[in-house]
Amino acid sequence: MELKRAIEIVQHLADGVNPYTGEVMEPDSIFQNPETVRALFTALEQLKKTESRNARFENLPGQSGKPWSAEEVAALVEEFDAGMDVASIALKHGRTNWAIQARLLKLNKIHV
Repeated sequence: MELKRAIEIVQHLADGVNPYTGEVMEPDSIFQNPETVRALFTALEQLKKTESRNARFENLPGQSGKPWSAEEVAALVEEFDAGMDVASIALKHGRTNWAIQARLLKLNKIHV
């Protein structure tokens, strides 16, 4: 099930509405119990955080978060020493600008 659809269903349940018919649930329904409603809103909050986190990661370059190989580090140093700018290096390596800067800092190639 897609996360977006799960959020829709839980939102309806938390609002006391049948997600499939749109009917308001009876007052004695388990979904109208205050503790159940609080639990559903807690679950909904977590689902929305997960959706937000997933959206952020979708926009990251392909190598983000992956370990650096010795070959990639050597290429990074060579490119930086040749005067290539950080944005171009990041694009070439499939990393963020921040990741390139952090690696260069770790290698004592740049200083803060």
